[in-house]
Amino acid sequence: MRFLLDAEQRAFAASLDALLTSSDTPSVIRDWSRGEHGSGRALWRRVAEAGVFALAMPEAHGGLGPRPVELALSFIELGRHAVPGPLVETVAVATLLAGLEDQDPAKRLLPALASGESTATLATGPYALDADVADLRLTLTLPPHPAPAELRLAPPPGPLHPSLDSARRLYETPRTGELLAVDPPFASALLLAGLTTAAQALGVGLALLDRTVAYVKQRTQFGAPIGSFQTVKHQLADAKIALEFARPLVLGAALTLTESDVAAAKVTACEAAYRTARTALQLHGAIGYTAEYDLSLWLTKARALRTAWGTPDECRAAVLLSGGRRW
Repeated sequence: MRFLLDAEQRAFAASLDALLTSSDTPSVIRDWSRGEHGSGRALWRRVAEAGVFALAMPEAHGGLGPRPVELALSFIELGRHAVPGPLVETVAVATLLAGLEDQDPAKRLLPALASGESTATLATGPYALDADVADLRLTLTLPPHPAPAELRLAPPPGPLHPSLDSARRLYETPRTGELLAVDPPFASALLLAGLTTAAQALGVGLALLDRTVAYVKQRTQFGAPIGSFQTVKHQLADAKIALEFARPLVLGAALTLTESDVAAAKVTACEAAYRTARTALQLHGAIGYTAEYDLSLWLTKARALRTAWGTPDECRAAVLLSGGRRW
C-alpha cells in the first residue's frame, strides 16, 4: 500500500526540517542534558510557532486539529534532528485535556501548550520525563479494569534518575496531587503517544542511516572507501529496507488510530531504528562510542525510544490481540 503526501504536507515537513537544520540541535541537546534549558526552550517555542503542538489540539482551544498525519510527519522531523524535551508527553497531555471538553483545565491550559508558552509532561509509571522543566506535570493512573483511571496534577518531582539517553531526564514522580478527572479519555492520549513515539523513532533511524552513509563514503580501508565493500552495502540496505517498511505503517496508523495499528507501527519503527543504530555503531568503529561525537546523540535516543510508551513485547501483544489490551 502506498501513502502519498500532498504538496501541503510535503512543504510543511520541509519547512520544519529547514527550521531544525538551522537550529544547531546537537548543542541544544548537550545543554539540555546538563539541565540548561534556555536554548531548548527557545527551540521549543520555534517548533510551537510552526504549529506542531497545535496539530494535536482542537480549534476551539487554539489548535489546528486534531491532525494525526501531519503530527506524525512533524515527529519524524523532530526525531531526525533529535530535538530534546517532553514532546510526546505534551501531545498526550493536550489530548487528555481536550477530552475534558469544557472543564476549566482544558480552557485554561491548552492555548499555552499550543503556543509553546508552556510545556507538559505525563507520567503513567514511576518516572516523568523532564519534570524539572515542565510547566504542567500530570500523572495518569491506570488501575486494573474495571476500576476507573485517575488524572492528577503532580506535585514537584523527586530526584533525577539515570537514563541511557542523557537528554531524556527522568524524575521520580509522587503518585499524589490534585485530582483533575476520574476515568479521563486516556485511550486516545495513549494512542497518540505511541504514534508520535513511533514517528520520532523513524526520524532517528533515518538520521542515523544518512549520517552513516555519509561516513562510509569518507572512511577508507585498503585504499578504498568502506562504503564500496559489499558487506557494508548489504548492512546499509537492510537498515534502509527496515526503515522504509516502517514508514507506511506509521502513516497508516496515523490514518486509523487503532490500537493494533499504532502498536504495529511503534514496534516496527522502533526496532528498525534500533537495528540502524547498531549498524551505524558498527560501521563508525571506535569513534561511534564517544560521547563527544554527535552520532551518540541519536544512538542513545534510538535505544531509549524502543521501550518508551510501549515495550516491544507489549506492542506485539496488542497486535496479536487486535486491540484487546491496553498498553
